[in-house]
Amino acid sequence: MVRCEVAGENMLQVGRLSVGMSKDHTGTYWDFQQHLSTSNYVKKSIPKGMSAQPAAASRDVNSGVMKTLSDQPVLGVQNHLEQAAQRLRPVAPIKFFISSRTDTGVHALCNAAHFDIQRAAGKPPFPESVLVSALNYHLKTEPICILSAYRVSGNFHARFSALSRTYIYRLVTGCSHHSEIPVFERDLCWALSEDHLNVPAMQEAASLLLGTHDFSTFRSVSTDMPFKSPLKTLDRAEIRPSSGFMSHHYEYRGLQFWELEFKSRSFLYRQVRRMVGALVAVGRGRLAPYHIKELLEIRDPLAYPLSTMAPAAGLFLKSVEYAEADVETEDNAAK
Repeated sequence: MVRCEVAGENMLQVGRLSVGMSKDHTGTYWDFQQHLSTSNYVKKSIPKGMSAQPAAASRDVNSGVMKTLSDQPVLGVQNHLEQAAQRLRPVAPIKFFISSRTDTGVHALCNAAHFDIQRAAGKPPFPESVLVSALNYHLKTEPICILSAYRVSGNFHARFSALSRTYIYRLVTGCSHHSEIPVFERDLCWALSEDHLNVPAMQEAASLLLGTHDFSTFRSVSTDMPFKSPLKTLDRAEIRPSSGFMSHHYEYRGLQFWELEFKSRSFLYRQVRRMVGALVAVGRGRLAPYHIKELLEIRDPLAYPLSTMAPAAGLFLKSVEYAEADVETEDNAAK
């Protein structure tokens, strides 16, 4: 297997890839970065004393990371990865397995994926550096970039072998009109009209999310909801000031950037966007920190505050972590 890193404009997922020649199969895992320019999202419901609306019954499938059907006009990142890999002339069709199935409009600083590739008899396995350059060549028309590739063992899986996933959500305050969003930040952050947020209250509320909880209220309804446990352990929930792209050139605008970072082994569908939306509502004074605790205790997706979920554009998959033994290259193992 080979591990690869990717960068680009469309949301990509990172996973394990299997690479091999003739009858031999080796695994491949790679990281990549991707940014999606669209920001389609569905606004959802609210807590006590506020009206609520039903959540969407299924996920968006017209874009994003996951593979789309041939009759759909917009391709997912997985489609582009598989099309690029097929240009390498494998013996059998290639399928990518991606670590994180993110929504349309979400970005990735570093994602992972794995696949198996079998070459014709007599041809040696692809060196990792050749895989990276060849795949990037065939992806050059897309906002996707492979960052690195490593061989890994045959039992590695990009999604199920992950120890943790870290997401960052970017906010900017002080944008009273959409035209005030810096052009290089459009679709890369959530622009709020408020000049200030009550950050200490947000941090207090975020601390209530830490640990193991039933996060049912913080997930959107989806077709796979009955099959997934709502119990998740949140290891990190931090809020800190940040900076925008070349923001020192427009300091006079009074814009303030913020990052919210979350780390867990896995997340529920739209859990991060819902947590961010609730924390921003606390920062705006629309909710109090204790409401976060109440939302956790309600355990009902339809109890989530209406029109509160954060838009997809500000969300970035920062990293996917694996055990060193799982992503150890054959060369390293021999040392």
